[in-house]
Amino acid sequence: MSRYTGPIHRKARRLGFSVLETGKDLLKRPFPPGQHGKKRTRKPSNYALQLKEKQKVRFMYGVSEKQFKKTFQNAKKMKGVVGEDFLKLLESRLDNLVYRIGFANTRRGARQLVNHGHIRVNDQKVDIPSYQVKPGDIISLREKSKNLPVVLSALENRSKRVEYVEFDVNKMAGSYVRYPERSELNSEIDIALVVEFYSR
Repeated sequence: MSRYTGPIHRKARRLGFSVLETGKDLLKRPFPPGQHGKKRTRKPSNYALQLKEKQKVRFMYGVSEKQFKKTFQNAKKMKGVVGEDFLKLLESRLDNLVYRIGFANTRRGARQLVNHGHIRVNDQKVDIPSYQVKPGDIISLREKSKNLPVVLSALENRSKRVEYVEFDVNKMAGSYVRYPERSELNSEIDIALVVEFYSR
């Protein structure tokens, strides 16, 4: 299955979850799509719950099914708790950190900046959105890209950042300070259900 590129609010309504993590995608219609959206009361099966939780995480990070599963397999090889390691790997993706730093308003916008060659990691051009950034790495903009209106607008709109990234206004660069703690990530996600889904 390829990456979903359609309207994100449709997926947010279907899942009953803010894929953008801002709540704006559920502001107007916080119920499932379709004429019976408000009336659905059937209790979902365990599989349905696991699938829904998996889709929440996948659409939130904007990852294809193939990449998502591969990342989970990599998390299983790590020594920590599988679910937490899985989220750490997703948070360590370059496109996600470009978004977290504030160079883009959405992860989609961040992915586009990376794909178009605007982003540098440790002063080296990296145009692969799934690139795994390590704690201590510096993420910056190409010199010609520092005055892009879309970037300046995104930085102006960013009121706060997560604690595991830092931003230097003068250098227009951010750093990945450390891996995030589970408590710092989206509390609406039950990552144990995602682990169960792939452990069937």
